Amino acid sequence: MSGYSDLAMRRIARRLGAPYALNEVVLDKLVTQKGKTRQRILRVKDDDHPVGGQLMGAEPTRFAAAAADMVEAGYDVIDINFGCPVRKVLGRCRGGFHLSQPDVALEIVRRVCDAVGGRRPVTVKMRRGMDDTDQAQRDFFTILDGAFEIGAAAVTVHGRTVRQRYIGPSNWDFLARVKKHVGRRTILGSGDLFSAEACIRMMERTGVDGVTIARGSIGNPWIFAECRALYAGRPLPPPPSVHEQGRVIAGHFAEAVRVHGETRAGKIMRKFGIKYSEHHPCARQVRDAFIAVKSPPDFQAVLDRWYDPNTDWPPVQRRRDHGDLIAAGAAP
Repeated sequence: MSGYSDLAMRRIARRLGAPYALNEVVLDKLVTQKGKTRQRILRVKDDDHPVGGQLMGAEPTRFAAAAADMVEAGYDVIDINFGCPVRKVLGRCRGGFHLSQPDVALEIVRRVCDAVGGRRPVTVKMRRGMDDTDQAQRDFFTILDGAFEIGAAAVTVHGRTVRQRYIGPSNWDFLARVKKHVGRRTILGSGDLFSAEACIRMMERTGVDGVTIARGSIGNPWIFAECRALYAGRPLPPPPSVHEQGRVIAGHFAEAVRVHGETRAGKIMRKFGIKYSEHHPCARQVRDAFIAVKSPPDFQAVLDRWYDPNTDWPPVQRRRDHGDLIAAGAAP
């Protein structure tokens, strides 16, 4: 969620039902090096709890130092990222690369747990291995079991391999196997969660203790309230009206301005607007309008034109998107 899960997005997600949020992943060295970036990362707001600080890096000692700083800053959980599949990250021995070196991965977990010293839970984020080889699977379970033995409170497992990136379905059968393997220890599932129905289906079919929604929440913060409703046995709420969409997007834009300043907020919100447009009954036209945004006034003009509450818009249809269809076919 690098570039997305900032304070503005987290605030909107919380307002719409997210019980817990993770900061976008940050490099350990950016936490420990003096400068404006460190100050921004370590500025935890009173209304941003519970929040997890998500760390990525290559060196166990630097991981530990960054974790200690984030605890002192007020993060409620320290999350270790062993799942990022981006090529640049892998080339620098970070993220998902650690799944190919269990000794280093477990040394990172050990150093972080020692640095945190029981003051905060430590969690780990993994994919189901570097690739589909038997060795990759053995490495996965070595890290999984070792992390729990060292003291990890929970592990999030994404059902794709690192080499797979985001191509093809997430393997929910593997998630079921992992949960059965660890027993009462906490496993959170990830991958192909683009609707509330998919989230509940993953929990029911794999037995995982919870889910983490990543890409499925970008431009769709309503997914959290929808998940809460279904989990509580209530009917799925109706899709957000155009007026409700405009209200939430305007709120998100206002939060982005408060967090980043108007100029930067305009650039950041353009990519969010493109994702928000998928809910609009005139999705293609709205997407094109957001793509053309070059300034904050342009963004406001899109809201005024395409989310006018006085316009008689066509009914909003709930999305049945490709990601949800993949998840349905991938589940056991």
